[in-house]
Amino acid sequence: MTDTAEAKNLEVKTSNMETHSALPPEETERLTGDIVAALKTVFDPEIPADIYELGLIYKVDLKDDRAVDVVMTLTTPNCPAAGELPTMVENAVASVPGIGVVNVNLVWDPAWSPDRMSDEARLVLNMW
Repeated sequence: MTDTAEAKNLEVKTSNMETHSALPPEETERLTGDIVAALKTVFDPEIPADIYELGLIYKVDLKDDRAVDVVMTLTTPNCPAAGELPTMVENAVASVPGIGVVNVNLVWDPAWSPDRMSDEARLVLNMW
């Protein structure tokens, strides 16, 4: 996990981390990196920072069958992009070679706050 992900308390895990995963560790690492890269291509249309750096992604769960569950939020329940962002996330993650079914779960608890943003997002948004 990157320092940015740790700073935002992002949980990236495999289903059987405590036991033996069906995926080799190097494959899990590659897929996780590719998933994060894909998430960084998704931008809220009203904010010039990607959803990953904004801290909108709460959890990514890569399962042994290569299915991926993503738990995310939005900056506000009234976000005009609420209807399209989860689909954009699903499509971005599904575009990663080797990934199976992608499920995106939109949650409001815990509520998003600017504290979840990375330093990169703060710089882009001039929020120092």
